[in-house]
Amino acid sequence: MFQSFDVTSTPQFGRQRTDTLRTALADLGVDGFLVPRADEFQGEYVPASAERLSWLTGFTGSAGIALITRTQAIVFVDGRYVTQLAEQVDGTVFEGGDLIGAPPSVWLEKNAPKGFRLGIDPWLHTGAEVRKLEKALSSVDGALVFLDHNPLDRIWTDRPAAPLGRVKIQPLDHSGVLAKDKLATMAAGLADTGAAAVVLTDPSSIAWTFNIRGNDVPHTPHPLARAIVHTDGRAELFLDKRKTGIEEEAYLTQLCDMVAPATFEERIAAISQGGGKVMIDPDHAPFALAEIIRTSGGSVVEAIDPARLPRARKNTAEIEGSEKAHLQDGAAMVEFLAWLDGTTPGMVTEIAAVNQLEACRRTVGERMQNPLKDISFDTISGAGAHAAIMHYRVTTDSDQAIADGTMFLIDSGGQYINGTTDITRTVAIGAVPAEQKRFFTLVLKGMIAISTARFPKGSRGVDLDPLARIALWKASADFAHGTGHGVGSYLSVHEGPQRISRAAMQELLPGMILSNEPGYYRPGAFGIRIENLVHVFEAATIDGGDLPMLGFTTLTFCPIDRRLIVTSLLTDEELDWMNAYHAETRTKLMPLIEGEAVRDWLTAATEPLVR
Repeated sequence: MFQSFDVTSTPQFGRQRTDTLRTALADLGVDGFLVPRADEFQGEYVPASAERLSWLTGFTGSAGIALITRTQAIVFVDGRYVTQLAEQVDGTVFEGGDLIGAPPSVWLEKNAPKGFRLGIDPWLHTGAEVRKLEKALSSVDGALVFLDHNPLDRIWTDRPAAPLGRVKIQPLDHSGVLAKDKLATMAAGLADTGAAAVVLTDPSSIAWTFNIRGNDVPHTPHPLARAIVHTDGRAELFLDKRKTGIEEEAYLTQLCDMVAPATFEERIAAISQGGGKVMIDPDHAPFALAEIIRTSGGSVVEAIDPARLPRARKNTAEIEGSEKAHLQDGAAMVEFLAWLDGTTPGMVTEIAAVNQLEACRRTVGERMQNPLKDISFDTISGAGAHAAIMHYRVTTDSDQAIADGTMFLIDSGGQYINGTTDITRTVAIGAVPAEQKRFFTLVLKGMIAISTARFPKGSRGVDLDPLARIALWKASADFAHGTGHGVGSYLSVHEGPQRISRAAMQELLPGMILSNEPGYYRPGAFGIRIENLVHVFEAATIDGGDLPMLGFTTLTFCPIDRRLIVTSLLTDEELDWMNAYHAETRTKLMPLIEGEAVRDWLTAATEPLVR
């Protein structure tokens, strides 16, 4: 299994560990300290050795930050994790904060006493974050203190060792562009910035640029590494050689100088001496890096990571690979859903469902000679009220039967060498109340609205986000997460800068892959999410039109539960889309399905809807 169901949250230690940390902070002369859910590489997924927030508080979500002061301990999370936070931390020690509406910078400006001194580990915060904190503290005559060590690491006595996952080469037929050509393009682009070199700090950018994949963090195949690319095309890769075999090392040494990670700071300082200009991405590089450049006599050139947009705009090989991966994954989903429908309600548990789905992905992968490399994130398998917890992680303690008369939500994905998948289906287990069907249909209307959208070039995710919500808004409802996130090519299932949300300011460009996943969640009762992946393409010209338009092509093919759709709530256009989608799903997946019973299930699940 690629997923564990062990209980990893340790709220029982929250008070003791927080008190110990406060003692260390007093010795350092600071009034507070921030503990982000981030590592030195600023990735969403972090190795066990960097799970500082979880170790301190018990909260295991993928986004959050704790502010520990002498008298308060606040864990800031977004809307996805409010319920999870309440369940996982000791409420007598920690209180909840709003990561989006009132993050630590806003909280400090409103609540910090005069002269408040906030300590941070500068390797765990970006330059953009530091600026916000400094501005907030200046309003209370406070100060931001950059600590030369992380005090939490010194009290974390049983901290796991750093990972040494093996690196593999990503073949050209999947990457689409040679790494040497990517490096040459990147170096040529530096000439316009005046920088002598650019530092790549995002491990996904390292993986994409050098056409390698790694195994250092859960479910995301990138290696924890950094790189420097110079204007003359030379590259230095700071990667532990214990992560490579003979073939991988021979490949990489033709592209770059492989340098010990321990020398990274020394090399940055050397490049910066004498006024050297070094480019970094202030939104993703740790602040400590900028400080090394400045204190060594260099200057920082702030610019977006040069691999970020090219990585987001998938080339032909990457799009074709993703299409194939999604068809394979759709076949596995069909086999799983057919199995689930054939079981007796109440006899399957949430964990059993996760195990069966992974088994289906493995079986189909072996059959199609494209093995499942990993899951793309821990599967969200929630029945009834558990489905209302947006990022619910089933454990041996929380596992429950998928009961008759409820909806079951399963959000999952696979990592294949030719693509990363992410799909959510909410299905009926027996007879479901009419009110739940109504909300399912409202969510479906939002998903169809994104699927069928045509929009002018230059449109951003924020411009499209209301399309997914308008049906819910008309019913006085909404969902507290973004409509869509970017997805990598056998990389991170959450990739930027593209997304669809209230805060998504990145222009949507051809080749970008995004999720389309509106939902609705009623705490303590039920939850709904329907998710397909789509990619941006240049739409055909419409007679009489005068603007170049973009649209979305659907990548994900898997039946949407017809039993939950109230057809009277769909427009004719929506009903036509639904029937066309199911017809295409049947056509594309039937040749990949084995077994008459599963084929019969797929036929029934994709029958046309009628009013």
